[in-house]
Amino acid sequence: MKRLLKIYMEKPELAALLLLVVLMFLFQSRSGGLFLTAGNLRGVFGILPEMALVAIGVTVLMICGEFDLSVGAVFALMPMTVAVLMTHDVPFSVALAAGLLVCVAIGFLNGFLTIQFAIPSFITTLGMMFVARSLTVVVSGGFPPLLSADLPTWLFVSFVGPGELFRMSFIWFVAVALLVSLLLSRTNFGNWVRATGGFLPAANAMGIPTARVKIACFILCSVLSGFAGLIQVLRLGSPLPSIGEGMELQAVAAAVIGGTALTGGIGAVLGGIIGVALIRVIDNGLILSQVDANWFKFAIGSLTIFAVIANSWLRKRAKAIKVEV
Repeated sequence: MKRLLKIYMEKPELAALLLLVVLMFLFQSRSGGLFLTAGNLRGVFGILPEMALVAIGVTVLMICGEFDLSVGAVFALMPMTVAVLMTHDVPFSVALAAGLLVCVAIGFLNGFLTIQFAIPSFITTLGMMFVARSLTVVVSGGFPPLLSADLPTWLFVSFVGPGELFRMSFIWFVAVALLVSLLLSRTNFGNWVRATGGFLPAANAMGIPTARVKIACFILCSVLSGFAGLIQVLRLGSPLPSIGEGMELQAVAAAVIGGTALTGGIGAVLGGIIGVALIRVIDNGLILSQVDANWFKFAIGSLTIFAVIANSWLRKRAKAIKVEV
């Protein structure tokens, strides 16, 4: 029994999952049974992948010991790049590749500048946030371009599954989540990420290429953010320059709520996903419960602070539990 309790307390994402279940039943009761209806769940699942993809990248980067505040701006810049190129008769596949290359370039610059000049990633990516957001407006010319009518939107946003409960974006999200989870848990790279974020001097002493590991995590974070932005634009039907504003802070909050340590080295993709689900459930549940929507940010802020305190307490309690071998 002690062993199970210790395992549970060492995995704060399980505590977040328990809270998610409790909130779902609470909102089901408060909304008069509307929350768990197929129609409402279709709406929740329809937009969850966009933020979840960003949170996956942010979670991995935080495990590596770094932050990226430019993800919200990249979320807007990548699809804007694709849309503008397509207005110049560039095929979608080529425009998509170009948009992803822009994400790779931004991620590489974030990592390179942070490491080469020993700048806190908070500052590097804060500057890149303004740069990318400005580029989005400049590239658009001040007006969102029209999307081509022959775009393969079905590949990203069409409804699928039993009762058309999910969009194709949910399939993309699940595939990415599984791949990144396997990358972190079953490969040397995953061990390098945790070691780099856990204790950098020791990782360097072990011969781990920490600089390349961090740059790879920055690139992954940026690419996932841009891809998520493309999915949202295809769902909305218009590449607005303002999309993604505030997404970077919600992604960090989701990672923290899911148990990712701010100091690096600790976290799981599942935790970040649960954090996103909590944010989406709270947002949707407050509306269905007819609670003033202005309380949403209050709830997320309070939950983030509570998660940091609770995760720290759980880890300390877990260490104090002695288990016989």
